[in-house]
Amino acid sequence: MQRQQIPNDYEDLIRLIHERHDEMSKSYQRIAVYLTQNPNDVAVMSLNAIADVCGVHASSFVRFAQMLGYNGFKDLQTLFQKRLSTAAPGFEARVKALEAELSNRGNAGGGAFLHDLVLRDIATLQELLTDILPETIDKAVAMMEVADTIYLVGQLRSAPIVELMRYILTMLGKRVVLLDASGGLATHMVRAVRSSDLLFAVSFRFYATEVVNIVESAAAKGVPIIAISDSTLSPLAKNATVLFPIPEHQYTFSRSLAAPMCLAQALTVALAAKLQKAEQPRIPVVTQP
Repeated sequence: MQRQQIPNDYEDLIRLIHERHDEMSKSYQRIAVYLTQNPNDVAVMSLNAIADVCGVHASSFVRFAQMLGYNGFKDLQTLFQKRLSTAAPGFEARVKALEAELSNRGNAGGGAFLHDLVLRDIATLQELLTDILPETIDKAVAMMEVADTIYLVGQLRSAPIVELMRYILTMLGKRVVLLDASGGLATHMVRAVRSSDLLFAVSFRFYATEVVNIVESAAAKGVPIIAISDSTLSPLAKNATVLFPIPEHQYTFSRSLAAPMCLAQALTVALAAKLQKAEQPRIPVVTQP
């Protein structure tokens, strides 16, 4: 790579990573996913700490940076630090405060786990406000409004998100089909989807194979797709008309659905406002008192 081609800002770096992702080795792809999912952590953590969390040796990060044309990882990390310094006011301070809060807590029983999870969710929700552009939400809502039928697919821990969406969309009067895994019929059901319909897919690492196959099948038929996933390098990304990447930070046990659930609900509320032509839309109740 020529020296003048080396990215000198975060956005150009991410574009280059995307361009070269498919030709990377498995370990480099793992690094690429981590960098794109955790830009704030990359900005504030040491190389050894990043490597430990990612599960890849620190020397591989150095070689990864050199492969992209940098002298070493520090040069690449500088772009992440510049990005963080220009983020929403006070964001960097909140990130550092959160890290200090988590590192200072000992094993204080179940209450400590609740405290830690809530703090992490707060940080993730704050990132959601920064990273998700209003115009992207507007585009997705417009697609949902005109779709004849909205097909929903999400399996494993993504299932609660599409279940919530099915409930709200059904109550709003939209035609909805949930492509669930029961009976092994989901891949067969998607054959009925038309270009006038919409596929809404949710999947996070490690991506459910059936969900990826359904997205690829729908894309081949020219069906518009809205996707919620964890990375712009997700297998859903290349076929998504609108992609909402929500990076998943490292958890020792499980990853929270707070941010993607909040986003899904925001989309349905925005759709309700358009359908009902109301600033304060309501979901019709199932039973009357």
